[in-house]
Amino acid sequence: MGTQIIRTALAAGIAAVALSACQTPQAIQNIDGAQVTPSTAKSVSATQVRAAIITAGTSLGWKVVDAGPGKLEGTLNLRTHTAVVDIPYNSSTYSIKHKRTEGLNESNGTIHRNYNSWVGNLDRAIRTEISRL
Repeated sequence: MGTQIIRTALAAGIAAVALSACQTPQAIQNIDGAQVTPSTAKSVSATQVRAAIITAGTSLGWKVVDAGPGKLEGTLNLRTHTAVVDIPYNSSTYSIKHKRTEGLNESNGTIHRNYNSWVGNLDRAIRTEISRL
């Protein structure tokens, strides 16, 4: 019986540490100047890069809209959370830059870890789409 109490206490302690780690804010991460690398040696146009970004974002639930020449804006709404990013691009690079958030505990350059995960997923999806060009 004593062993069961110790196991229960240990499990509760591990759960508490895991929960606090999930809530620990992280530094806001931007993607700056990611290289456009298509699958072949051919060059690609800014229009193709734009289409790849829109396809990638849309596939992950981002709403991606034009925000001026060479710039898109991506918005992700999940439950009570909103993330908005600027995505400047050209034929050779793109970036994903934090613009604003709601419900993600943004403070002094830190944010809920989910934000960085969402941006990382968006970056990987964009790279995948560009590799198909």
